[in-house]
Amino acid sequence: MFTHATLPNPLTGFLWNIFIWIAMIITLYTCNFYYLVVIARRQKKNNSITFKETPTVTIQLPIYNEKYVASRLVNAVCALDYPKDKLCIQVLDDSTDETYDLLENLVSDYKQKGFDIQHVRRSDRKGYKAGALRNAMKFTKSDFVAIFDADFIPPTWFLKKALSYFCTPDVGLVQCKWGHVNEKYSPLTKAQALSLDFHFLVEQKAKSNSHLFMSFNGTAGIWRRQCIEDSGGWHIATLVEDLDLSYRAQMKGWKCVFIPDIVVDAELPVQMNSAKRQQFRWAKGSIQCAVKLLGSVAIKKLPVDTKIQAFIQLTRHIVHPMVLAQFLILPILLASKINLYIINGLPALTIIAYLAMGPVAYVMVIKQMYEKKWRSKTISYLYLIIYSAGMSVNNTVAVFDALFGKRNEFLRTPKFGIIKNDDDWRDKAYALPFTKTTLLEIFFGVYGILGMFIAIFSGNPVFVPIIGIQAAGFLYIAYLSISHSTFKKGKSRGRVESKAEKMANNYYKIALAGIIALIVVGVVLAFEEYGSTIYPLDQSRGILVRIQATSDPQAISNDIKTVQQLLPKSGNPVWIFPTEDTDFGMMQQDLSTMSSTVDKISTTSPDTAAFHTGMLNIHSQATAIVFNLLDATPYMYVSVSNMLFGSIWVAVIIGIFALLKKKKQSLDKTDED
Repeated sequence: MFTHATLPNPLTGFLWNIFIWIAMIITLYTCNFYYLVVIARRQKKNNSITFKETPTVTIQLPIYNEKYVASRLVNAVCALDYPKDKLCIQVLDDSTDETYDLLENLVSDYKQKGFDIQHVRRSDRKGYKAGALRNAMKFTKSDFVAIFDADFIPPTWFLKKALSYFCTPDVGLVQCKWGHVNEKYSPLTKAQALSLDFHFLVEQKAKSNSHLFMSFNGTAGIWRRQCIEDSGGWHIATLVEDLDLSYRAQMKGWKCVFIPDIVVDAELPVQMNSAKRQQFRWAKGSIQCAVKLLGSVAIKKLPVDTKIQAFIQLTRHIVHPMVLAQFLILPILLASKINLYIINGLPALTIIAYLAMGPVAYVMVIKQMYEKKWRSKTISYLYLIIYSAGMSVNNTVAVFDALFGKRNEFLRTPKFGIIKNDDDWRDKAYALPFTKTTLLEIFFGVYGILGMFIAIFSGNPVFVPIIGIQAAGFLYIAYLSISHSTFKKGKSRGRVESKAEKMANNYYKIALAGIIALIVVGVVLAFEEYGSTIYPLDQSRGILVRIQATSDPQAISNDIKTVQQLLPKSGNPVWIFPTEDTDFGMMQQDLSTMSSTVDKISTTSPDTAAFHTGMLNIHSQATAIVFNLLDATPYMYVSVSNMLFGSIWVAVIIGIFALLKKKKQSLDKTDED
């Protein structure tokens, strides 16, 4: 895309091309969202029918260690307005804690009240949720199967209304919208609620009851039993068995319908580490399904737009590693003085185009979705921007986990029964500690802060907010991951906090303070390093450009002396395959030659040929040094000293993580005793 004259460094040229290709791919995924917005607005309402004879329904409740919400779910299901003789309830309980005893007693009570309710237990958790559902299908004879996760609260009228949308024999799934009982609990829950609403009210609505493939969301839906069996049943190969089955069903010719008017309330994760676990599972599972299903989608006789939309839906999480790659590349390009503006010389149009493709367009969508409530939802969108930017590290790890075939345990998203804004979860069981991913989030956050300084000093302040939003997201996610971690378990177990627990909690506080101190020290040292190594090179390039534009020997002589003082006297920042072009000693020699030439022509008349020849040589040498500095600058960031400091910095944080892990294991052992 660039010639050697405009982009002399091959590495920088390669990074520029990668940056542009990533930008185009991300833009295509973004445009597809707006395409679905248009389709969603055109989608007609679904037809409904009244059954001549009440169909039989089995309700399956997959549960694993959910003592805070399991009873609420069972009570809500047993309160459904549906004939008991047509209803079977299967509590698929793989729990290993007190949830089992709680459900055993509750199921027994409802059996005595005349409910057909079963407490289904397995000898092991093979296949996790998908395995539990597959096992339950052996005992299911009903016409329809409804599924609810532990944190959902179906309304009493749910079955009668949802079943009415099985209006034709080829409708295999009716998916209902998720509601949010604790949306206003915190900025975190507000961001998650808006993100889910985008999924349901745009993507699901656009694809519902059409030739585009939509997905089952794992809960708050009803399947036709024949559809499940005809599509091959529940598979355990991926972490998103719901997406897998819904795609296989639609490839078999079954229709899936989304009903936005039926809302089933559920609890959003209130702990950052729980939200990250949920996002990780969804991201990894989607890529696993892409690997598993896209080949079949490609060879099936399906409309072209169906195949395109299937590809986009199953692969959309690859945007996360692309975003991180762009984030890493951008400061390097800025430091190399590459022109990143869409239209040369018009940076304002660049930022306007960015806003039009992102926030402004999303606000317009929000206004259409929520009408009178759109202003409050716009505030939630600001939270979502930060949340989504910061979550890209977590989801990138998930994508690579899926691509490299690493098999992970199905880790459920813990819920705490949080409904009211003053409900507390910190002293409850299931609270998750932060993971090593937090280390990466801290790294990217600090890198983003450095990138903002680079944007300012390179004369590209328009990119500061773009880098700043992502950096804020990384640090926000990391901060909540750490602050939402806890070792306090005394209250949740009904006993006084032990000495071991107090010690573990103290270690946590010390570790948290240590990480914050490391971040501050890292930022300060990095800023000082930039000011002492990179910024002098930027200043030198500016002075050399000024030399190219003047013919005043005295001014040139003074400028050369300034550049000689700014540049290192010797050394080569390129420690792998170094060349003379990036050797500072050679640059100093060229500057000395320029100085000698200035001294010679300073006594010569400006009208002579000797003066003009000498000045051309000076200008030519100044241009060459500018290009040499452009080649050298990117390597200053990855100098041996910087890499050594970075390694020590990372090693210390890893050490803190190891200390926390050791103390957590000690605490867990104390709990077992």
